[in-house]
Amino acid sequence: MSIQEKLKGTGVAIVTPFNKDSNIDFLSLERLLKHLLSNGVNYLVALGTTGEAATLNKDEKQALLNFVIDYVDGRVPIVAGFGGNNTNEISNSIQQYDFKGIDAILSVAPYYNKPSQEGLYYHYKEIATISPVPVILYNVPGRTSVNINASTVLKLAADFDNIVAVKEASGNFEQIMQIIKGKPKDFMVISGDDLLTLPLISLGVHGVISVVANAFPKQFSNLVNLSLEGNFNEAMKIQNQLMDFINLLFSDGNPAGIKAALDILNICPNNFRLPLSPVSHTTYNKLKEQINTIN
Repeated sequence: MSIQEKLKGTGVAIVTPFNKDSNIDFLSLERLLKHLLSNGVNYLVALGTTGEAATLNKDEKQALLNFVIDYVDGRVPIVAGFGGNNTNEISNSIQQYDFKGIDAILSVAPYYNKPSQEGLYYHYKEIATISPVPVILYNVPGRTSVNINASTVLKLAADFDNIVAVKEASGNFEQIMQIIKGKPKDFMVISGDDLLTLPLISLGVHGVISVVANAFPKQFSNLVNLSLEGNFNEAMKIQNQLMDFINLLFSDGNPAGIKAALDILNICPNNFRLPLSPVSHTTYNKLKEQINTIN
């Protein structure tokens, strides 16, 4: 299976469950993985921003990836998050990791530093040069305060064969359309915004790396598959059913909303590591009401 086939459809940015003592809750992680694999998702993304990777140390990241790889046992592809604002540190982490069982890496744009487009290009050039597996760029300026311009994405896609996709969460339709228009044939554009996935697929996007699919993998996978088939009328019915839930899910931040939802669904507890904290009681109760309306 080609990397393009592996990354098409619904990927899930999985949360990292924690116990009350703040250690990784592997029992809940197993429950979440079972929930996802039995409901039709196409691949999993571990150690992303939704997975609170910034709060995990090196040994914890290794243990979590090993657990996911062992449990999945080749049933779906696995993408691992390797990102940050220290290019040298990311390069060292990549060089020290085995990558057995990992199909690609997702690398978020450097945050806080606010590098120029030239800085972004050379940052990803170093990652692409070192990575033994394909690289997915991750553009999410609402979190990083820096936007990877369409021209930079297209230059990286043209210059490096193992930069195979971009997860686009800018919400900028014009920028995304410019990437779709100018990209190499096999380069993939992946939605990073659950609510915009349906219209983006209509423009040529290949799927999504989803947060909401942690809670409702079957429904969201169906929405994505119908959209990819061009059956937008049926996909829109699912979109309308999930829309209010998705909006509410991000009202108190991510992954606060999705962890509240997973707690309500008895999949994983509503525990975090600082500086993150749970949603408000009001939001929690509203999420519970919304969940009861989804089937």
